[in-house]
Amino acid sequence: MRIALGLEYDGSAFCGWQTQPNGCGIQDHLQAALASIAGHPIEVVAAGRTDTGVHASAQVVHFDCLADRDDNAWVRGTNTGLTPALRVLWSHRVPDDFHARYSARSRTYRYVLLNEPVASAVLRQRVGWYHRPLELALMQQAAKALVGEHDFSAFRDAQCQAKSPVRNLAVASVERAGSYFLFTFRANAFLHHMIRNIVGSLVYIGAGKHPPAWIGELMASKDRRNAAPTFMPDGLYLSAIEYDPAFGLPAFRQIGV
Repeated sequence: MRIALGLEYDGSAFCGWQTQPNGCGIQDHLQAALASIAGHPIEVVAAGRTDTGVHASAQVVHFDCLADRDDNAWVRGTNTGLTPALRVLWSHRVPDDFHARYSARSRTYRYVLLNEPVASAVLRQRVGWYHRPLELALMQQAAKALVGEHDFSAFRDAQCQAKSPVRNLAVASVERAGSYFLFTFRANAFLHHMIRNIVGSLVYIGAGKHPPAWIGELMASKDRRNAAPTFMPDGLYLSAIEYDPAFGLPAFRQIGV
């Protein structure tokens, strides 16, 4: 049978999603806990492979299992074997044609940025930070140029293994709430470090280092060397994944990102 799980995790406690030889990946921790419930090795597939330090409030995975367990066992039972930085929120039996990665219609990431002269101590590794005042209108204007289907080579990490740099960005928005800026991006898929590279460039624009039109110039150049440095991972959250409602996946709880 195939089981889908909804996950939430603090990415600062792990070395990224993907399994590693030393077992520090989120995948390593989850598979070990699931295996103890299933009674045999488990391999999970995630909707998105988050990097080191990147969080998730709405990650979805699936795995195939020989053991027949109820949803409570996959949730509460698995959580007993996990570090508090990783939690299974729900379990749902899905048809064999469901795939956490390939069945996803879209993925939404949000970046939470604190814009204050001094970084936060209590929100360390939970939000990004920039010390100079940022202008919301400039970043909003620049973000509009990102929407649609484009070659995002200028925001692509050198180690990215995607076959094509072309992505269709359905949403690219910036909002402000007091001292915080919230960047939201939704697309069918993203390139490696794409969001953090875009956020870094938008911050440069908000700080007055470049005009909003610079974003279009970067995309036209298709050269990563022309864009801003990769921004810190601390404030980045995988916050939503869209699937066909026919799969009947449970809703995620709202935690403010």
